Amino acid sequence: MTTLAEQRTQVGLHATTKSLREIMLDFNFFIPSLKARSTLQAVLAITTTITSMSTVAAQPAAGQLEIVAELKFRPANVAATDDGKVFATVHPLDKPSGAQLITITGKHTYRPWPNAKYQNNGKHFPDDRLDSPLGIYRDKNARIWVADMGFNIGKTRIWAFDSKTGKLFKRIDLAASVAPKGSFVQDLVVDDVNGWIFLADLANPGLIAVNIGNGKARRFGNHPSLNAEANVKMVIAGKPINFNGKPAEVAIDPITISDDKETIFYGATNGRSWYSVPAKLFRNGATDQEIANAIVRVGDKPISDGATTDADGNHYITNVTESGIDILTKDGKLTPFIRDARLDWPDGIQFGSKDLLYISVNQLHKTPAFTGGADEGTPPYYIMRVQTKVIP
Repeated sequence: MTTLAEQRTQVGLHATTKSLREIMLDFNFFIPSLKARSTLQAVLAITTTITSMSTVAAQPAAGQLEIVAELKFRPANVAATDDGKVFATVHPLDKPSGAQLITITGKHTYRPWPNAKYQNNGKHFPDDRLDSPLGIYRDKNARIWVADMGFNIGKTRIWAFDSKTGKLFKRIDLAASVAPKGSFVQDLVVDDVNGWIFLADLANPGLIAVNIGNGKARRFGNHPSLNAEANVKMVIAGKPINFNGKPAEVAIDPITISDDKETIFYGATNGRSWYSVPAKLFRNGATDQEIANAIVRVGDKPISDGATTDADGNHYITNVTESGIDILTKDGKLTPFIRDARLDWPDGIQFGSKDLLYISVNQLHKTPAFTGGADEGTPPYYIMRVQTKVIP
């Protein structure tokens, strides 16, 4: 197995940008055959070859951050399709109006998605519009699922849209017994094989499982693995981080699901432990005690926000205190993957096409909810991506 540094070197050898002179020298072998063709054929052949070279040059090396979008407002979580469409929620702590769910149309441009009629204006919050969406997830059918915390209307809802057409596929309203007012149901994963959704609630620490077919949901709570860990303090750039005037002690936040949809992984933001639990226990109606008995600590984690699990079983977990992303390998080894000052609170992460990881970066710890005063954030806020493995 090659190291990350070796991977970067290998890919970097193929990612060097060539000068026009070098490109023309590369075509010396090609000229004789061109003479026997029409001018149009020659142009097409050269264009195809140059395009191929440009494509190789444009591919980022493993571990090399690439900026997808620079925004004046905070993206919350991000999702991307295999064909490169990028979607993001706008963080509710920014109190957005006019656009709470967007698609990226350029490095500095976006539009409300699926359209303006689903967005609220910041003053009125009708039931048929998004309220305070945060979690977002792209399933294997290219549907975009959104966890809407409903701060204003007082109920949590789940929306799903077709990423190609923008058509509403599903809406599920969670009962108050499962997600009472004041919940912070901020992240979700979707099992599109068996038809289930799993969500994390950090305000009332718990896991919520929802049957997509009938909309029925159940909550699992009152377990130590869901809570912030004692003596795990959030310190960024030497400064202790508060939330609502008290030292930040954030419970379960990141949640992921294995590629075969059989295992749920999760941990507390203020926690150093990464846990797993079999998804079938929720599907089969296991008791809370049976679920509790099956929870396993699978490894260490950093103080984090978002996380995702790749097809090989490796966990990519944001590291908010060190401006980075760490990898917890499937054999339980925690190692740094990226350290970059631009990752100033990496929030949500999720794979788009295979091995291409998208990241939202939003300086969340600089919002008034954390500072207790003025917003100390400095735009731009980013959506980035990174290749996690060597490009074939």
